[in-house]
Amino acid sequence: MSISHFLPRLAGVMMVAGALVATPLAGVSTAAAQGPESVADLAEGLLDAVVNISTSQKVKGADGTPSPTVPNGSPFEDLFEDFFKGEGKDKGNQKVSSLGSGFVIDEEGLVVTNNHVIEGADSIDVIFADGTTLPAKLLGTDTKTDLSVLKVEPKKPLKAVKFGDSTKMRIGDWVMAIGNPFGLGGSVTVGIVSARGRNINAGPYDNFIQTDAAINKGNSGGPLFNMKGEVIGINTAIISPSGGSIGIGFAVPTELAANIVQQLSEYGETRRGWLGVRIQAVTPEVAKSLNLDKAGGALVAGVIEGGPVAKGELKPGDVIISFNGKKVGDTRDLQRIVAESPIGAAVDAKVLRGGKEEAVKITLGRLEDQEKAKAPAGDKPKATENDESDAQPMPRTKEQAPEEDMGEDGDTLEVASFLGLTVSFLDDETRAKFKVAETVEGVVVTAVEPGSAAAKNGFKTGDVVVEIGQEFIAVPQDALDRIDALKKEGRRSAHVMVAAPNGDLRFIGLPLE
Repeated sequence: MSISHFLPRLAGVMMVAGALVATPLAGVSTAAAQGPESVADLAEGLLDAVVNISTSQKVKGADGTPSPTVPNGSPFEDLFEDFFKGEGKDKGNQKVSSLGSGFVIDEEGLVVTNNHVIEGADSIDVIFADGTTLPAKLLGTDTKTDLSVLKVEPKKPLKAVKFGDSTKMRIGDWVMAIGNPFGLGGSVTVGIVSARGRNINAGPYDNFIQTDAAINKGNSGGPLFNMKGEVIGINTAIISPSGGSIGIGFAVPTELAANIVQQLSEYGETRRGWLGVRIQAVTPEVAKSLNLDKAGGALVAGVIEGGPVAKGELKPGDVIISFNGKKVGDTRDLQRIVAESPIGAAVDAKVLRGGKEEAVKITLGRLEDQEKAKAPAGDKPKATENDESDAQPMPRTKEQAPEEDMGEDGDTLEVASFLGLTVSFLDDETRAKFKVAETVEGVVVTAVEPGSAAAKNGFKTGDVVVEIGQEFIAVPQDALDRIDALKKEGRRSAHVMVAAPNGDLRFIGLPLE
């Protein structure tokens, strides 16, 4: 059967002198049918600034066979490293090589690439478009964003490219990648921005640009350009079952990379902002319990002792909705914004506290100094939301329980059950039984009803209920009273502060219905 038998089924195709020729479809202009404008002039001016990165390292071989190790830090290491067998058949050290991409950002010899391209290398060479090879020195690397900066010593000024503003890139904008796929240097591919703000679980600051421009092994560390010839991303990862491009590639945006590269070039290390709090997501259930219109922001679950906000600028239960002039949509946003904010300078933040929006001033510490701070050991809430004193609520024992906490027979109410939970006094006996830290106060969960809302929300025996509806729970009766009060207020969910036995806090929105 000849191909002509299939032609009636192919719209816009005709046979001319035995060849297939595409014809414009109805309603499509000739210019559109010819595709986008050529990028030849743009590529020609950029090729000399894109380099190949060649690394080598010595590894122990077994029976003469090299045993290359895949570097840590890259989300898809196996797709971006080309290892070649070392020569020789002795059982000693073998030389393993890998290839990647990079680009020049300063005519004096600064080169940007991915950390996973050069990690573990004994030697690094930068190969230029004209074949010139120069040894490179590693100035600094950042595993959290998978970026590294190299320095070479050129005999003459190099062709360099500039960073552009990735925040201005829109989905559908044209982009161009140049790199060293499969060792084929100077390869140009074109595509569009497919998506922005992608989280591929590569690190704490994921904010990738997704593109369908072909990216393959060896493209790692290469630039992603806009149509002005500015670098708006550093190609880092792909999704591919075969190892080759299927049109899903990821680049670190310059809105994140530019500051990191500047720090690595100047200091040889990163200097990120540190807020000194533990945060958790504001789920729909938590939002309901806080009377928020919708889920969003970042919930402060605990404050680190000795950290930047240990003096009370932020409190457990605060929902951070804006930081340094930028909207905080979720916890990832907050982590990224804080990391990029200036250290030692007061910045503005907005929080929801007690149902009201408040403005606070925060001076950030340095993330790298966080190990010097003391970890939180049970953030004790104040007696009431309006209590401005530094006094902490005094835990009551069974013997100290007032008359209103007595059962109908006059005995102290030692156990209370509500919403699938059974709680008891946190006394010496229960504290020892559930190994609850001395700094934690509240009522201890002794049982969780299987299949209940409490169980589905992660409650476990040994957890300590510290607050319900932003009021401290000292004895089991307090929990019953607070739940009853919230129901009378028409609340559909209770905002519960829960401490793990070691003191780590979290907040749970527990349905009241």
